[in-house]
Amino acid sequence: MRLIKEKTSIDFLSRSRRRIALSISALAIVVSLVSIGTRGLELGIDFTGGVLLEISYPQAADLNKIRGLLADAGFDEVQVQEFGVSTDVLLRLPPQADAKPNEIREKLRNTLAADEPNVDLRRVVFVGPQVGEELTEKGGLAMIFTLLMIFGYVMFRFQWKFAAGAVAALAHDVIITLGFFSLFRFDFDLTVVAAVLAVIGYSLNDTVVTFDRIRENFVKLRGTSSEEAMNLSINQMLARTIITGVTTLLVLIALLLLGGEAVAPFSIALIVGIIVGTYSSIYTASAIALNLKVTAQDLLPPEIDPDLIDDLP
Repeated sequence: MRLIKEKTSIDFLSRSRRRIALSISALAIVVSLVSIGTRGLELGIDFTGGVLLEISYPQAADLNKIRGLLADAGFDEVQVQEFGVSTDVLLRLPPQADAKPNEIREKLRNTLAADEPNVDLRRVVFVGPQVGEELTEKGGLAMIFTLLMIFGYVMFRFQWKFAAGAVAALAHDVIITLGFFSLFRFDFDLTVVAAVLAVIGYSLNDTVVTFDRIRENFVKLRGTSSEEAMNLSINQMLARTIITGVTTLLVLIALLLLGGEAVAPFSIALIVGIIVGTYSSIYTASAIALNLKVTAQDLLPPEIDPDLIDDLP
């Protein structure tokens, strides 16, 4: 008991704090689900279909001027953003009804070349609506399958109460990240799906490391309550969690500020996911396991019947 009092500096998992944290998480999840259900996501052409172009100018591109030229040519709702350096531009157009790919390509080339003859169309990609629907279905199935496999892995490595906490924390991270994109209308494309899957991996790693320390302390500190042992474990891993999270966030913030608009949704998804994932590994995964009455006995190997040992050859 003295060891716990000396080591524990923050009482993360007291009953009152667990209730507050789980209430905040529940509210954030409800808001996210309502936003996703009513407003939806700002799906990119990867899911809706459309035209994607990469163009290069000999000097820094004037994005507002490009938007005006395309609007005058009849291309409505076009998205124009820098792609890497200031001379490279990425164009996203919604599906063009009754227009063939070659006709769209030539019309775009002529429209842009009228202002800058040396403009270079590097790449033109056409995504059909059917492909977008298939990507949407496969992206959703990938997330569901990932969560199911993680539940099985954590249950095999620890115990089902820990597995329930880990999967609940991961679902919490995914829903809130998607809700953030829905609320603030950021573009949602395949890069964001990749970022969300990366968030699942990051959050799971943080959760499993904490669970490993909890299991060790359950064995070392026999006779202490589960709440005290888990609090001690979280405090012991707190420095690692903060250092890992802060260094990762510094890289992502640099990517967001310097990487241009094309990688902004990817960076934002990872930033939001890592902040939420760090929170959930403490206040969701561990709190749910504790609410399920996890104890040291849950992690002990099953007892073997002495009669069965006598029957062994």
